[in-house]
Amino acid sequence: MPTGQESGPPPARGHVCRGYRQPQEFVVRACEFLAEGLAAGERVLYAAPGAPEVLAAQLRAAGPIDEGLRSGAVQIASLDSTYTTGIVVDPAAQVRLYAAATEEALAAGYTGLRVAADATRLVRTPAQLDAFTRYEYLVDRYMATHPMSAMCGYDRGELGDDAVAQLACMHPRADEGSTPFHLHGHPRDDSAAALDGELDMVAHRLWPLALERADLRPAEGPVAIDARGLRFIDHRSLLAVADYAEDHDTTVVLRTSLSTPARVLELLNVTNVRVERV
Repeated sequence: MPTGQESGPPPARGHVCRGYRQPQEFVVRACEFLAEGLAAGERVLYAAPGAPEVLAAQLRAAGPIDEGLRSGAVQIASLDSTYTTGIVVDPAAQVRLYAAATEEALAAGYTGLRVAADATRLVRTPAQLDAFTRYEYLVDRYMATHPMSAMCGYDRGELGDDAVAQLACMHPRADEGSTPFHLHGHPRDDSAAALDGELDMVAHRLWPLALERADLRPAEGPVAIDARGLRFIDHRSLLAVADYAEDHDTTVVLRTSLSTPARVLELLNVTNVRVERV
């Protein structure tokens, strides 16, 4: 265990989206999130706009961090110096960056990596938003099976609720009411996606967009979506799945405990979506 770190019970791994209207809202939640990681022996990273000394002062609200800064348990990244204005992230490259940082933390004796990042400045344009939602899904797939956790903050006042919903739906957890569903990485099967929540009228525009951005195309075989956590899906959302399958010349297997999807697909004569009751 790195010097100065106390080992506590392992915190719940996760990837959560937090929308805020006042920056201090996210700072408070980020400090709590990172403090939990420090208590469990994780390396933590705080990334946000602002001078490093200002960001360090924000973290001190969670407790003493000077020893963590000296030992490397606490790291700070100013987005002002890391990303130029208007940059569009490369989703795969961004995941590789965090995968390398996670491996470095493990090699240094930490139990994992925990990141809190205010990424508002990285999703201001349509191109940035599109790329970053794709990244959010990819990095969640990584986090589902590796010792990395993250809290992603987005300014609702600047971005709007619709943009935040597009980001939130690619996380397994988000603020209540942010998104009607969650499409995210599967913790036990990296060839499948996981789907939770409800696909109803509220999700009609968001769901096809999320499907396309997740780019669910395994190397071989059909696309698998584990929808055991899905509470409801209407016929429009099922047709969106069929459209995705047709556009990508594939078959989608929907694993769910719901009884209605199979009957609806049969009535609609949809053959490229198959339901497996679980």
